Amino acid sequence: MSDMVVVRKEGLFCVPGGFYIDPWRPVERAVITHAHSDHARFGHGRYLAAAPGVGVLKARLGEIAVQGLAYGEQIEHQGVRISLHPAGHVLGSAQVRMECGGEVWVASGDYKVESDATCAPFEPVRCHTFITESTFGLPIYRWEPQQETFAQINAWWRKNAAAGRCSVMLCYSFGKAQRILSGLDAGIGPIVCHGAVEALNRVYRAGGVALPPTRMVHEVDKADLARAMVVAPPSAAGSPWIRRFGDFSDAFASGWMLLRGARRRRGVDRGFVLSDHADWPGLMQAIRASGAQRVIVTHGSIPVMVRWLGQNGFDAHAFDTEYGDDEAEEASAEAQAGEGEDQAAAAAGARDA
Repeated sequence: MSDMVVVRKEGLFCVPGGFYIDPWRPVERAVITHAHSDHARFGHGRYLAAAPGVGVLKARLGEIAVQGLAYGEQIEHQGVRISLHPAGHVLGSAQVRMECGGEVWVASGDYKVESDATCAPFEPVRCHTFITESTFGLPIYRWEPQQETFAQINAWWRKNAAAGRCSVMLCYSFGKAQRILSGLDAGIGPIVCHGAVEALNRVYRAGGVALPPTRMVHEVDKADLARAMVVAPPSAAGSPWIRRFGDFSDAFASGWMLLRGARRRRGVDRGFVLSDHADWPGLMQAIRASGAQRVIVTHGSIPVMVRWLGQNGFDAHAFDTEYGDDEAEEASAEAQAGEGEDQAAAAAGARDA
């Protein structure tokens, strides 16, 4: 049979099913792998997503016509059996399994294979063709176990608190922030969240994810801020909102912090390596676990991945997509979400002057 999934100007298109997967232009039917802004966009007629991710989609896109599908539940559309399976990336993230005429394709969306407390763990799905991301598709990318990173973050916070210095953790508001919150030792001091983060915290808690108690900055006494951990998006750096914390130590959490140049460009005191994407061993693990002989690589280190897979016996190809680094995509959305807080902080500063 011909390819079940092809690339059109609107996005990845399931030919027999007549629907798109994470389309970047408006379409009538869209299956969404997760709610990061490079994969979930406004303007589609109908959305299908994993049930745990519906709340996040609505929080980010507003009132949309969305159907939530339980993980593993099957529906049929135009002869294609569709099911969604955990991708382990963020709350509600899913791989899309499509079966038609005895052929099975899986589109991974973004994924990681290390389990964490904030989303369902990655589930290998057997298929003939596996469409995989490759955000960190180079052999240099190898993550430490997340518990080691959490221990480093808590030690940094504890040291700052002992010195009477506020700790500011810059990380992306959807997914990364909640994962970091799940690993914090709340006994060190109060945890303060930027509004863009707190809005997603509410969605996570509504979805049954346990997070430590968090507060908005106006809910914390000024004296207690010296012991606080502040979780904020990168767009808050240098803003009026962040200047209220006085002499603080800042850090940035991302897989890109593995690179010395990336840490230097961020200009922060500390860089913590923590990614919601699979590293090189994780990508290889997922590909092998799929059992697929044919692998199609999207967004990331495509040439390296395709070449390596071809050299190791896979029928490897690439799709040219408009997906990007979800962390970079999130920055613009978070900047907009933070504008109101920045304006309020500037007004407060003017009153205090």
